[in-house]
Amino acid sequence: MSTTKVKQDQIKSKSFMEKVFGFSWKDVSSFENLVKYMYRPTDPSSLGIIRFFYGLLMLLDISEERGGAEIDLRWGEPRDCHFPLISYIRPMSLPYMGLVYGFLWLGALGIMLGYKFHLSTTIFLIPYWYLFLIDKSFWNNHSYLFGICAILFVGTKANYYFSIDGLLDNKKRNAEIPFWNYFILKTQFFLLYFLAGLKKTDVEWLEGYAMTNLSRHWVFDPFKLFLTIDQIDFLIVHWFGFIFDLTVGFWMLFDLTRPYAMIFCVTFHFMNSRLFSIGMFPYVCLATLPLFCSVRWPRKLEYKFKKIILKQKTPVVSKPQPSKACIYDKETVNKFKDKIELKSEISWKHKLVVCLLLTHCGLQLFLPYSHFITKGYNNWTNGLYGYSWDMMVHAWDTILVVVKVVDNKSGREHFLDPEAWTLNDRWTKHGDMMYQYAHCLKDNLIAEYRQLDEVSKNNPNYLTSENVSIYIDVWCSLNGRFQQRMFNPNYDLLNVNWSPFKPIEWLMPLLTEFSGWRTDLNEIQKHVYSWSNYSDVIFVADFPGLYLENYISPDLSNVSLTVLEGEVFFEMEDPKRAQSIGKKLYKGQSIPIHAGDFHKVHTTSTTPASYMYTYINQTKMEADLLSSHQTSTIIEDQNYYPMKSPFPLIEDVSLRIENMKTMFHVIINSILHVLHGVPMVRRVKIYD
Repeated sequence: MSTTKVKQDQIKSKSFMEKVFGFSWKDVSSFENLVKYMYRPTDPSSLGIIRFFYGLLMLLDISEERGGAEIDLRWGEPRDCHFPLISYIRPMSLPYMGLVYGFLWLGALGIMLGYKFHLSTTIFLIPYWYLFLIDKSFWNNHSYLFGICAILFVGTKANYYFSIDGLLDNKKRNAEIPFWNYFILKTQFFLLYFLAGLKKTDVEWLEGYAMTNLSRHWVFDPFKLFLTIDQIDFLIVHWFGFIFDLTVGFWMLFDLTRPYAMIFCVTFHFMNSRLFSIGMFPYVCLATLPLFCSVRWPRKLEYKFKKIILKQKTPVVSKPQPSKACIYDKETVNKFKDKIELKSEISWKHKLVVCLLLTHCGLQLFLPYSHFITKGYNNWTNGLYGYSWDMMVHAWDTILVVVKVVDNKSGREHFLDPEAWTLNDRWTKHGDMMYQYAHCLKDNLIAEYRQLDEVSKNNPNYLTSENVSIYIDVWCSLNGRFQQRMFNPNYDLLNVNWSPFKPIEWLMPLLTEFSGWRTDLNEIQKHVYSWSNYSDVIFVADFPGLYLENYISPDLSNVSLTVLEGEVFFEMEDPKRAQSIGKKLYKGQSIPIHAGDFHKVHTTSTTPASYMYTYINQTKMEADLLSSHQTSTIIEDQNYYPMKSPFPLIEDVSLRIENMKTMFHVIINSILHVLHGVPMVRRVKIYD
């Protein structure tokens, strides 16, 4: 019987399940069969190429999202507040943080080149996870993903193809690898899409409130030929995004649908790279798409290259050699017994690895829904933004953060800039980080107090004791709702009880009773915008018994307050009479407000009240008028997006080079400081 006939008979004998999924019931009918299936010999070429691009993209990521270009700014000020997941894992001093980035870069380079691969991957993942754990205010879903990929890569044989290790070691060069090397990475990225789709079953997403006005971006211009802006936001951004994430992983599994799914994936990730500042995430997703393709695709490309470009009539493509890492049938073991010692029986190590793989898969399915355990990290949404996979499901808009320090000895109140000793504002939306920030502020303030002389301690602008209380008031909107308090402003954060396993006691509830107002708010907003190019509106809701103290900037004019629901008492200081004037307002009533003055809005109804401020931005109007005289051009669309290159990796080459130079400068300075005591040179943040 001819070889061709044998292959045809083998294909015909395959079950439907084997043709569709690549494995049969027999392969998973027992644990031993599953272990053999996971260790079946597989071509290493695809994994080798994916490893190379993963390492390359991590090299670029280090100077960007990992903060390599701002090592001195991020870690150089000892008083800056950081938000570690585990309290005793803290940032080191600047010189040693520079060394951390140096090891991180060397590890990524080793991964890309496939040089001492397992050592390089270990050198990469340890500092990567260290940076991840010492400040959760920088977390993103893909930050977690990159770290998980490093852990998975360290156990694979991804250096058996297209690597320096393969060139130096004949046993590794182009040798077959166990199938599980592909399985675990493919599963990880399948879960990336699928879990993101499951998270989008949230009503907020399906009703179109998460990503409003995104359709104004130029990447959606083709859809504007047949859809309105609102239709693009609802149908393309929200519903297509939901269906895409939920199903694309399945379409990528099947040979028949994979080419079409690949087109959608490539388009989707390129659009995301233009829509959001999310670093290397879209490119890592693009680089790992071949996980879902035939493992031999690099050899097919090699064959076509030799035949079409090099004009070889019968191109020879190298075949992978057998390896000790896999499990073979006895016939293959006997065939190569004189060349290499192969395995045909499973051992306890094989079983352990498969158990670990299954445990990892189960853990990745569990963690995004584990928030019923880690209640201390929940707020209006569940969990920290890092492993939940609720990407873009929640849109936050923060308008006011008040940090009040009370000197309990003198009774004086001091107000701090919420940007003081912080690197971003992520902490304002998480009770655990707010708790950490309050204690960081206390430490810094007490350290400053101890450095004061006796004269300064009597100055009303300074603290008079170490006995202080800290109160923080955060006003923000979730998915287009009213601006409201997120936390109770009457809690002294230095004396609250916080636990990762208990709900945050000072968290205020989301005013869901006003959620139905969002359609009306959009209509009111459009009406206000129609007054002029400089008119604007802010919608506010508050709880009974509390009040909003607000200051109207002189930059605003025609300011008025209108009650939408409930009852409020409006109070304003009258500087001429040295007394306050007040008026009770009911639903539908309005009152003008003088710019340049403080006022208070007390909620006096028994239920939450809502109201709105309307105003004219005088400064913006004057600036635009001046610009119009100089350039005869006024951009009226406040959501205008400038046209940019569709190839951002190429577009920002000069910036990426400068970032890399800055990072290397700090790393080299750190090495010289540690070895020879050369002084560290660092930049200092300047606040407006």
